[in-house]
Amino acid sequence: MPGDTDPVRLLAGMDPVLHAHRYVFVSVPELPDGLAPLATMREDEGLSAVVTADDADAHGLIGAFPCAGITLRVASALEAVGFLAVITRALADAGIGTNPVAGFHHDHLFVPWERRDDAMAVLRDLR
Repeated sequence: MPGDTDPVRLLAGMDPVLHAHRYVFVSVPELPDGLAPLATMREDEGLSAVVTADDADAHGLIGAFPCAGITLRVASALEAVGFLAVITRALADAGIGTNPVAGFHHDHLFVPWERRDDAMAVLRDLR
């Protein structure tokens, strides 16, 4: 099911939702049994994973970048041009760093935990 590529429609319909969990990024050679990451990326140095801070603690993993997850619920096409650029620019202008991750159906943003409400306000103002 293809997503939309029009940046105007994508911004208007992004419908951001803030996840309740606090996440961290970890790097491991392989996933420990029982660890259920939200996202992973294989890199030369190991497997990067986004996991809840509680799961990282429970598995004895050192996490970096305590963050909030925000899902943009608009169905964005993987080949959409400029959508995330507009969003990350607006967040940067507000002094909020972000780590975007594209999923098959939606885009996801990871922002500093203590700036999560500010990030949501920026996203609401973009619509």
